[in-house]
Amino acid sequence: MNGPESMYKASQRPEAEAQRRTLERLESVCRSRGRRVTRQRRAVLRALLAQGGALTAYELLERLRVEDGHSTPAGVYRALEFWMAAGAVHRLQSTRSFILCEHPEAPHPGQLLICRECGQVVETQDKGVASAAHRLGERLGFVFDRHLVELTGVCGPCRARGRAAEAECRHA
Repeated sequence: MNGPESMYKASQRPEAEAQRRTLERLESVCRSRGRRVTRQRRAVLRALLAQGGALTAYELLERLRVEDGHSTPAGVYRALEFWMAAGAVHRLQSTRSFILCEHPEAPHPGQLLICRECGQVVETQDKGVASAAHRLGERLGFVFDRHLVELTGVCGPCRARGRAAEAECRHA
C-alpha cells in the first residue's frame, strides 16, 4: 500500500508501540505489588495514554462509553482510585482531572506544571523544591501526606502565541 494512507499508518506505529510498552510497564508495576488489572482498569489507563494529557473522570467516561456503553461513573472512579493507589496516576487537585505518572515505579515527591491556557501538564522532580517544601513543613510543624506540588502558569508556546497576538493587535 502506497500513498498518504500507508504513511499515516506507519507514522502511528511508533506511538502505538510506545503506548503498548507503557501500558505493559504500568500493569507490571501493579502485578509486582499484588494488584489485579481488570478490563475496566486497563480501559481507563488506555484512555489516559491515548489522551497524552489530563482528563476529568467524566471525560474518561465519555471516551470509555464509545467502546463500552456499560461504563459507569462509579466504575471509572474505582479504576482511577486503583491507579492512584498504585502510583500510576496523579489527581490534579486544581483542575479535578487525572494524568499518568511518568515515574510510577516508586513513590516520589514531584511537581506538576500546569498551563492554564492549553492544559498541558509537565511532571518534574526538582529536589530543591521538594527539599524546600520539607523544610517549610518541619519549620511549621507539618508532616505531609501528599508530596505533589501543582504550579499553574502559562507554558512557553502559549506565551509565545500571546506575544504574537499582542504584536498583531498593535500593528493593526
